[in-house]
Amino acid sequence: MLSKKAKYAIKALIFLAKNLNKPPMPVSKISELEKIPKKYLEVILLDLRNAGYLFSKKGVDGGYILSKLPEEILLVSIVRLMDGPIAQVSCASAFHYHSCEECLDEATCSIKKVYLKIREEELKILSDISIKDMIGIEQSTNHNWILQDKSQSRLS
Repeated sequence: MLSKKAKYAIKALIFLAKNLNKPPMPVSKISELEKIPKKYLEVILLDLRNAGYLFSKKGVDGGYILSKLPEEILLVSIVRLMDGPIAQVSCASAFHYHSCEECLDEATCSIKKVYLKIREEELKILSDISIKDMIGIEQSTNHNWILQDKSQSRLS
């Protein structure tokens, strides 16, 4: 399940992308308009800044702006930054693998096989969707956007 931290990070990035050519946005404004608790948002924005997704400016005119283009920020990176591994079970994780103590035979384990497939599909989707795409999805009236080939439509 996507954590609130990851969800709020994505919402904040979408908001900043929509305001790309405006002055830095104060945390209080992002918090108010996106309905994200301010103290929690401060931690999230700091994590995003430390990971290189945001620039921050201090002072009266301070706030946050994107340090990357919206099309360069992929959901997979943000979810991993906020939530850690994509896999729902450790034996299906690409980067945080460890075998399950209770597993008798990992090679035949149906749980591992199913969750490897789930991780693979989720990874494909998250790796193919950027913050720019998320803005397009918000504006789209096509409810089957996920089934489209992005190279043909770019979600518009």
